[in-house]
Amino acid sequence: MNNEYTFYTIIVAGGSGKRMGSDLPKQFVDLNGKPILMHTIVAFANNIYQPKIILVIAKEDEVIWNNLVKIHQFDTPHQTVFGGKERFHSVQNALKIINEKNAIIAIHDAVRPLVSQQTISSCFKAAKTHGNAIAAVPAKDSVRRQINQASEALVRSEIYLVQTPQAFQFLQISQAYLQEFKDTFTDDASVVEKAGYPIHIEKGDDFNLKITFKEDLVFAEAILKAQTL
Repeated sequence: MNNEYTFYTIIVAGGSGKRMGSDLPKQFVDLNGKPILMHTIVAFANNIYQPKIILVIAKEDEVIWNNLVKIHQFDTPHQTVFGGKERFHSVQNALKIINEKNAIIAIHDAVRPLVSQQTISSCFKAAKTHGNAIAAVPAKDSVRRQINQASEALVRSEIYLVQTPQAFQFLQISQAYLQEFKDTFTDDASVVEKAGYPIHIEKGDDFNLKITFKEDLVFAEAILKAQTL
């Protein structure tokens, strides 16, 4: 099934714990007995596409991560590289160690540990066909845009909330990351789109939340416990 491609996942783990009120970077915070980041790595390691996993962490977090690996006897295979000034530069650093032109590369937030196998697989599969695929869910609430003091309603059926993973064929993502960094690069899809490639949306997962605040951690713990019942 996958002989024509090599699959990779770049997990970007450069966040801090400020918005969560933690001294520990949020990707290392405990979630049901092990760091959030370990849940995320295992999710991709268990996928049917068996991607090679590249973990991007800040240089100053190397000791923390190595200690956690020892404490939890974490032996899921992964390669570690160091991040850069912005997320853009962190992804750039990871891409430098991928040489296979037939690669399909998924990029994922370290603090989205509840990503489903279906979402991972559908992004990899769709990227083979469309060149890229990003996970996103339709907006459920009414959406408005405010500019200065005025606001206007947007068409809800046209609005999607973007998640990760975001998967790309090697040619697209490698060319896109040759660009200079811009503040308008909010995710990998925006980088690839700026390079001239249309972006394909795949159905995401409502439980694929990004753990940013303490409340998110409570939700994630509840979901994990419910999945084990």
